[in-house]
Amino acid sequence: MRRIPLRLAGVLAAVALTAAACGSSSSSSSSKPAKDTTTSSAPASKTIVVVASENPDFKTLVTAVTKAGLVKTLSGPGPFTVFAPTDAAFAAIPADQLNAVLADKAQLTKILTYHVVPGKIMVADLQPEQMVKTVEGQDLDIKVANGAATVNGCNIVKTDIPASNGVIHVVDCVLIPPAA
Repeated sequence: MRRIPLRLAGVLAAVALTAAACGSSSSSSSSKPAKDTTTSSAPASKTIVVVASENPDFKTLVTAVTKAGLVKTLSGPGPFTVFAPTDAAFAAIPADQLNAVLADKAQLTKILTYHVVPGKIMVADLQPEQMVKTVEGQDLDIKVANGAATVNGCNIVKTDIPASNGVIHVVDCVLIPPAA
């Protein structure tokens, strides 16, 4: 596997934008093609936080980022690559588990920062197999085959959503960091 060079290695600030949950995502390894891999090359003038806040599919994610106190960080200069789970991805997590994580700022921050990679990785930069280090500190396993991309077995269903401080890729499940 090839490690992507990260352009922002010094950004190990507590940053993240994504999920909060206690379910395992690595068990979901579908090989079906990504549902909507529409890309956009339009210049972005809004930060990752603003783009996510304006998307009705990211209500739970935005709530989690706010509860973790990461809004300011994710509104910073970046660049960041965010693998953002949708509300449907969060809905797959039992409500009591999701609520417990949302109430535990340390655990929530760990999960959210596991969805963020320093640097801007566009879909065109992806290799057939690679590992990328997250802000949380552990690696994500990205695979591309037959026109579909996955991260830790979750489908990347929409790619290259531009933001002024990075890019968002939409995923269909919540990524959970492995136990240390």
